[in-house]
Amino acid sequence: MRAQRGPVPWAAVTRGALAAGPLLLAALLAGRASLGVVAAIAAMLAGINDRPGSRRTSVRRIGVPALAGAVGLLVGSYAGAHLGAFALTLVLTGLGLVGGGISAIGPVASGTGTQLLVTSAVGAGMPLPDPVWQTVPAFLAGAGWLLALRLLLPTPVSRTGDPRAGRGRGPYRPDSRFAPRPDKRSDPRPDPRPEPRPEPRPGPRPDVRLDFRFDGERAAVAEVYDAVAALLDAAGTEHAGARRAALTAALDHAQDALAGPRLRRHPSSAAERRLHAQYAAALPLGEAATALAWAERTVPKRAAEGPRRLAAAVRGNSLAGPLPAPARTDPALRALDAALLHAAEVFDRGRAPDLHTRRRSVAALVRTVLGAGGREYALRAGLCFGAAVATAQALHHGHWYGAHQHWYWLPATAVFLVKPDLGPLVSRVLCRAAGTVLGALLFAGFAAVLPRPEGLVVLVAVCGALVPVAARHFAAQTTVVTVLVLALVMVGGEPQASAGRIGETLLACAIVLIVGHLPVPGQRGGGVRARIDAADAAAHAYLVHVLGESNDRAARWTLRREAYRTLAEARAAIARAAAELPALARHSAGADEVAAVLERLVDTTTACAVHLDDTGRLTPRHTERLAALRDELATRRGRVGRSRTLA
Repeated sequence: MRAQRGPVPWAAVTRGALAAGPLLLAALLAGRASLGVVAAIAAMLAGINDRPGSRRTSVRRIGVPALAGAVGLLVGSYAGAHLGAFALTLVLTGLGLVGGGISAIGPVASGTGTQLLVTSAVGAGMPLPDPVWQTVPAFLAGAGWLLALRLLLPTPVSRTGDPRAGRGRGPYRPDSRFAPRPDKRSDPRPDPRPEPRPEPRPGPRPDVRLDFRFDGERAAVAEVYDAVAALLDAAGTEHAGARRAALTAALDHAQDALAGPRLRRHPSSAAERRLHAQYAAALPLGEAATALAWAERTVPKRAAEGPRRLAAAVRGNSLAGPLPAPARTDPALRALDAALLHAAEVFDRGRAPDLHTRRRSVAALVRTVLGAGGREYALRAGLCFGAAVATAQALHHGHWYGAHQHWYWLPATAVFLVKPDLGPLVSRVLCRAAGTVLGALLFAGFAAVLPRPEGLVVLVAVCGALVPVAARHFAAQTTVVTVLVLALVMVGGEPQASAGRIGETLLACAIVLIVGHLPVPGQRGGGVRARIDAADAAAHAYLVHVLGESNDRAARWTLRREAYRTLAEARAAIARAAAELPALARHSAGADEVAAVLERLVDTTTACAVHLDDTGRLTPRHTERLAALRDELATRRGRVGRSRTLA
C-alpha cells in the first residue's frame, strides 16, 4: 500500500505528454477520431510499460507487449463481431488461460499477457466504425510512436565526460603505495619496499560530447560499482545482508540493460564494448565483496574507494585515475585487490565479453508455462477473465448498461486485478476501487467544464504525462488511467458514463476477490514453489561447479549470477504471497526460511570460491558451514514443496 519514492522521471513525463495527446489531435485534424482513440490507447499501454532502463531493453519491454496487444485486438474484434455470447465467452476465457500462463515467465511476458487480454476485451467490447485492417495498424502505430520517442529523445543531463572524474590523470592505474611485491601476493604483511606495478599503455581520453545512446546502460553499470562499495562499507555490520541484496538487484538491472535485443550478436560500437567490459570487471569485485561480507569482519574504508571511483568514471564516461589498493591480509582482500587491478587494466580498453547470462531455451519456457506456477497463474487469470466476460455479456444483452453499449471495462479491470505480480490481491482491489472512484469523479467534473474536443485532448496529454509519476502507486495510476480512458472514449463518441464505470469496477473487484480465493485443483502456492525450485537448482549447480575446482571463471560467474537472480525472484514472489490474506498466504508458509537458507548457501559458496582461488583448499569453517546449511535445507525444504534437496 506504500508509494515508491524517487526523483521525477522527467524524460518519461515528456514522452507521455508527446504520445497519446498529439496522436489524438492528429487524428481529429484528419477526421479519423476513432483511429486516434485506438492509437492513443496503445500509446497509453506502452507508457505503462515504459520503465527505467536502457533504450535497447525498451524495445523488448514496449514492443513485445504491443505486438501481443495487436493480436488481442484482432482476435477480440473478429470474435465480438461474429460470435454469440456463449462462444465469445469461451474464446476469451481460453485467451485468459494463455495470457495467464505466459505471464509466469517473467516481467516482459507478464506485460505481454496483460495487453493480450486487455486489447481482446477492448476489441470485443468496444466496436469501432473502422475495419480491423485499419484499427490494428493504428494500434501498432500508437505503440510504435512512444517507442520511437523512447529511442530518439535524449535523456536530460546526458552529457558525458564529467571533467571532475580523473581530471588530467591519464589512464586507469592502481595506486601501488601499499601494494606488495608481485612474488609475495600470499604474504599477509605489507612489503616495506613496495614495487610499483606496470602502468597500462595510455589510451585515448573519451570525447566530451552529447551522447545519450547508452545513458541507461551507463547508469546501470555505475550503480553496480556503487553497490559494491556500499557492501564493502557494510561488511561486518547488520546491514550487510541488505547491501548484498542491493548488489544483486543492481547486477540484474545492469545485465538486463546490456542484454537487450540487437541486430548483431556482439556489440558493434566502441562505447558499447567498453560498457560490456566495465560490467564484466565488476563481477570479480562483487564476488570479493560478498566473501568479505560473509566473513563478518569490517574492512578498511579505503577498500570501498576504488569501486566508487570506478562508478564515477562509468557515470561520467571519463577516466578514473589511480585506484587505492586495499590491504592484502586475507584471501578475500587479496581477491579484491586483484579485481581492482583487473578493472584498472580492462576498464576503458577491454573487449566486450559475454554477459554471463544463461539463456533459457524454448523448451525451458514451455516448462515454465506448463509447470505448477504457470498452471496456477493461467487457471486464476482464465477463471477471472472468463467470469468477468460472462457477467459483462449478461449485463450487455440484458440492457443494463443504459446509454452506452460498450462492455469492455469490466473484463479489462479484472485483468489488472488478477495479476499477482502487481501486488497482493486485496491491496490491488482496494487501490483499484479507490482509484477508479476518484478518477471517475474527477473526469465527471472535467467533462462538465472542458470544451470538446480540444479540452479533452489537453486532458489526455496531461494524463499521459502523469502516468510515469503515478506508476509509483497502483491507486494513483488507476486514477490517472481512468481519467485518460474516459476522455478517450468520449472523444470517440461514447457519452459520459462515470457512474457506470464505478459500478463495473466494484463488480470486477467482487469477482476477482471471490474467484481469487476459491479452491482450485492441484496444490496452491505453485508460483512460489516454482521459484524456490529454480533457486534450489541454481544454487546446486553453482555449488557443484565451485567444489569441482574448475578454472572456468566465466562459467562460475554465470552460475553465480543465475543463483542470485533466481533467489531474488523467489524472494519477491514470497513477499507478495506473504502479504495475501491468510487463506492464500498459508500455502507459501515456510518459503521465506528456505530462501534464507539458500541465500546463506550461495554466499558461503562464493566465499569458498574466493578461498579456493587463493589457497586451493577449504578451511574447516567453510566445510562446517556447508554441512550445516545442507542439513538445515533438508529439514526446511520439504515443508513448502517436494522433498528433493541439495545433496
